[in-house]
Amino acid sequence: MQLSVKDVDASVFKEFKAESVRDGLKIGKGLTLAMEFWLRNKNQKKKASILDFEPSLWEKETAKVSEKLDDVVYE
Repeated sequence: MQLSVKDVDASVFKEFKAESVRDGLKIGKGLTLAMEFWLRNKNQKKKASILDFEPSLWEKETAKVSEKLDDVVYE
């Protein structure tokens, strides 16, 4: 099947084409693999990671909560 695609980023296509050639693939086969990969993975939920958490700033009132808790627990 032959087709034309509009609005493809030139630098992305250039890099995609170079990777396809390095892997010994024709552009069409590389594009088919990329589309299949995208379709398979687009609806998968991302696994949560500890690295996804953002640090939060403590307010002045809660700055010593850990120390106060230690006093209560270890008295």
